[in-house]
Amino acid sequence: MQYEITEAIPLLDEKGNLTKAGYAKKLLPVYDRTKVKGGKTRLKEWDYYYVGNDQFGVALTIADNSYMGLDSISFLWFGDEPWEITKGPIRLFPMGKTNLPSTSKEGVTSIFGKGYEMVFRVEEGKRILTAHMDDFKDGQPIDIHITLTDEPEESMVICTPFEKEAHFYYNQKINCMRAKGSVKLAGKLYTMEPETSFGVLDWGRGVWTYHNTWYWGSASGLVDGVDFGFNIGYGFGDTSAASENMLFYNGKAHKLSQVTFQIPMKNGKEDYLKPWKFTSDDGRFEMDFEPIINRQSNTDLKLLKSLQNQVFGRFNGKAVLDDGTVLNIENLIGFAEKVENAW
Repeated sequence: MQYEITEAIPLLDEKGNLTKAGYAKKLLPVYDRTKVKGGKTRLKEWDYYYVGNDQFGVALTIADNSYMGLDSISFLWFGDEPWEITKGPIRLFPMGKTNLPSTSKEGVTSIFGKGYEMVFRVEEGKRILTAHMDDFKDGQPIDIHITLTDEPEESMVICTPFEKEAHFYYNQKINCMRAKGSVKLAGKLYTMEPETSFGVLDWGRGVWTYHNTWYWGSASGLVDGVDFGFNIGYGFGDTSAASENMLFYNGKAHKLSQVTFQIPMKNGKEDYLKPWKFTSDDGRFEMDFEPIINRQSNTDLKLLKSLQNQVFGRFNGKAVLDDGTVLNIENLIGFAEKVENAW
């Protein structure tokens, strides 16, 4: 049995522990940074957006991880001869000064650095994303202007405790937002239209333990003309109260139990660009995944290490809604990742 939070509650108690562990379909628990007790260097906060269609996508990150800030822009091309570029300037010891909002519902997340800037603005039911970097591809700039609309009524929200006192992760994933805008890269214009382009927000706030590994998968698109998406993942913290696995169909959330990532292996290591499989313990999420490109990064700053493999590709299989309706998924573009952090 998974525990659902159905009313607004304080996220943290006076000791910095979660008042309740579980999941919700809206951002009901109230995050108050002043109640964080797990140590000033352990707090991690980020806003991550991925927006794309069948041809290309962009990923934007503004993160304040206490002793390290990361601001990242990615462009991914899924057509013939796939390619990607990621540039991620690191800031030392922001210690919360990035001032990320305490809610995903409103406010401005912004960063201005040497040769780049990003602004995520929530206003009047829209999410307006802008980004610029002087030197992105072959010495040429990138400019991104995207507006996300049609935010669904329900999303994935989870409150996950760690085994360590005053450590927790509070996370919201909003799938299936419609996207309109453009990316100008090295003199070429790429456009997004809401009929074919979708965005997802990964909004995270938490006090993390030093070493952990997570698995995450997400996709948003259309199934027989209806908005459909999913969020799947596991790998850290105590998830006995709830998993983060959820389907989204026509604005409503459908809770899944456990989903397992089956990443192919070769010579004892993950072979990320070979076909994956995903299986669920209740048979409600069964997918094949055909990779297109791996957005791989390996950061090693001794005390700070991060190995990320975020693989973009196409999902094919079936998903079963709460009422038993079976959806046949064909060539739905999305991503699945394995990330190991010592941070």
